Amino acid sequence: MLNKLRFFLLGSPLRTQDAHESRLDKIRALAAFSPDALSSIAYANQEIYLGLVVAGSAGLVLAWPIGLAIALLLVIVSISYYQTIQGYPSGGGSYMVARENLGIKPGLVAGAALLIDYILTAAVSLTAGVDAIISAFPSLLPYRVTISLAILGIITILNLRGLRETGVVMAVPVYLFLFTYLGMLGYGLVRALIDGPGDFIAAPSPVEPLTILLILHAFSSGCTALTGIEAISNSVPSFKTPQEKNAQTTLIAMALLMGILFVGSIGLTQYFAITTTGHETILSGLARHLLGTGPLYYLIQISTTLILAVAANTSFTGFPRVAAILAKDSYLPRQLTNVGDRLVFGNGILLLSVGAGALIVLFQGDTHTLVPLFAIGVFLAFTLSQAGMVIHWWRVRADERNWRLKAAFNGIGALATAITLVVVGVSKFSQGAWITIFLIPSIVVLFTRIQNHYKEVAAQLTLRGLPPSLHALPEQRLVVPISGIHRGSLDAVRFALSLSTKVTVVYVEMTPGSSEEISKKMSEWFPDLTLEILPSPYRSIVAPLVSYIRKHDEDHDDGQQAVLVLPEFVPTRWWQGLMHNQTAWLLKAALLYRRPAHGKRRVIIDVAYHLDD
Repeated sequence: MLNKLRFFLLGSPLRTQDAHESRLDKIRALAAFSPDALSSIAYANQEIYLGLVVAGSAGLVLAWPIGLAIALLLVIVSISYYQTIQGYPSGGGSYMVARENLGIKPGLVAGAALLIDYILTAAVSLTAGVDAIISAFPSLLPYRVTISLAILGIITILNLRGLRETGVVMAVPVYLFLFTYLGMLGYGLVRALIDGPGDFIAAPSPVEPLTILLILHAFSSGCTALTGIEAISNSVPSFKTPQEKNAQTTLIAMALLMGILFVGSIGLTQYFAITTTGHETILSGLARHLLGTGPLYYLIQISTTLILAVAANTSFTGFPRVAAILAKDSYLPRQLTNVGDRLVFGNGILLLSVGAGALIVLFQGDTHTLVPLFAIGVFLAFTLSQAGMVIHWWRVRADERNWRLKAAFNGIGALATAITLVVVGVSKFSQGAWITIFLIPSIVVLFTRIQNHYKEVAAQLTLRGLPPSLHALPEQRLVVPISGIHRGSLDAVRFALSLSTKVTVVYVEMTPGSSEEISKKMSEWFPDLTLEILPSPYRSIVAPLVSYIRKHDEDHDDGQQAVLVLPEFVPTRWWQGLMHNQTAWLLKAALLYRRPAHGKRRVIIDVAYHLDD
C-alpha cells in the first residue's frame, strides 16, 4: 500500500539510461530556474517601499534612482555569471569557482552562503506569494503560515517527481506571470502618457528623517531583486546539449526579463506616486491603480502568487545539486549524493523542504522579517564567485584571447558586490543579518568536522598495513536468545549449530518458574545444548541479555565478540507487526551502538521465519 501511494505521488522509477531525457530545453529551463529571479521584484519593490516610506514623500521620490542603481548591479552580476557558465560548465557555481581559485576555506564559505541563500529564498518566495494573494483577499491573513506550508508540500512532491515534469508544471505560472505583468507594464506606459505623473501628497507622514543610512538600508533591501541569478550557472548539467550555449542563452533571456520587470514596475510605481496601507503590497497598489478591482486585477495577483510560489523551485533545483557537490567532497553527509528513483537528489530536496518549512513556522510567514537574513549570503556568494573568476581567467590566460577583458568585468563585479555586501551587512545587521553572519562560519566548521569524520573512518578501514594473506577466523561463539520453543526458535538454533559447535541458548525468565517448561522442551529437542536461564526481577528482557553477552565475552577473553543469532518471525501484514514486542529490534539496537570491550567486530544474524497469511 505504501509503495502504491509512493508511486502515485512521485511516479514510477526511471532507469539511469533515461537521465538524458530528464534534461531541460531552454523553454522549460527558463521556467525551472528563473522564477526566483523574475518574481524577486515583488519583495524587492516592497522592501524598497517599506524602507523609504518611513521618511514620507522625501524618501519615496528616491525609489527610482535606487532602482536604477540596482539595475546596473544586475547587469554586472549577469555578465559575471555568463562567464562563469563558460568557465565552469559542470555546474557548482560560486562554490566550485571559489574553491578552485581562492582555496578550500573561501570555497566552503561560498558553499555555506549558497545553502543558506537557497533555504531562505524558498521561505521568502512562498511567504511573499501568500502576501500577494492576501492583498486581494485580506481574510486569508490568519492562515498565511498554513497556506505557505501547503504550497511548500506541493512543490516538494513536484520536485521529487523529477526535473522534466517540474519544468512542464512550472512553465504555466512563469509564462502566465510574464504575459500578465509585461502586459500591465505596457498598459501602464500608455496610461502614463495619457494621465501624466502623480504626486506623493497622500504619502504617509514621515516618522524618521531622511538619512544616508536610511537610503543605504532601502538600497540593500532592494538588492534582493538580484536573487536567483546564480541558479542557471549552478545547474548547467540540467540543460540539454549543447549545455553551455543553452545555459548562456537562458541566462541572457532571464536577465533581460528581470531588468524590464524591475525597472518597469518601480518606474511606474514612482511615476504614479503609488502608496499603500495595511497589508497590501506595493505591486498590488500599482495593479489596483491601473486595472481597478476587476478580473484583471485578480489575475495579476493570482499570477504573482503562483510565480512566487514556484520561485521556490529555483532553490529546489540549486540546493540539492550544490549539496551533492559538497557531499561528494565529504563536507556533507554522502547520502546527499544519492540519485533517487526519479533521477533527482531526493535527500537534498527533503532537507531543503524541512529547512524552509521551519523558517516559515519560526517567522510566522512574515516576509519582511525573513528578507534581511538572506541578503548577506547572496552577496557573499556573488563576491567570492566573481573574485574567483578573476583568478580563473589569469590561470587560463594562455588559452583565452580576451582574458583581460573578462577578468576586468569580473573584477568590477567583485568590487561592486563586495561594496554592496558591506552596505547590506551594516544596514541590516540589527534586523537579522547578524544571524546569517553567525551561521555561515558555524556551517563552515560543521563542513570541516564532517570531512574529518570521513577521514578518520577511512583511516580505520584502510587495508594499508594488513598482510597480503589473512588467517582464517577461529571458531565463533554463538548466543541464541529465545522467547520460547517454537518453529522459529528451533530454526535459529539449528542454523547456529550449522556454523559452530560453541552454541549457547539463552532464555530470560520474566516470571519465576516460567523456565521449567522451556528447559524440558529444550532437553527433548537439543539434549546436548545448555540452556542459560537469566532471571529478570525488573521484567526487562533487553538489559539481562546485554549484561549476559558482555559477561560471556569477558569470561572467555578470546579477543572476539560473541555472534548473536536472533530468531525473528515475520507476519504477512505490516500492521500485524505492531501487535508483537519487537524484542529482536530492541536487542539489535542495544548491541550495535554499544562499544565492545574486546575487538571491533560484533556480528548479529537475523533468522527470519515468515508466517503464512
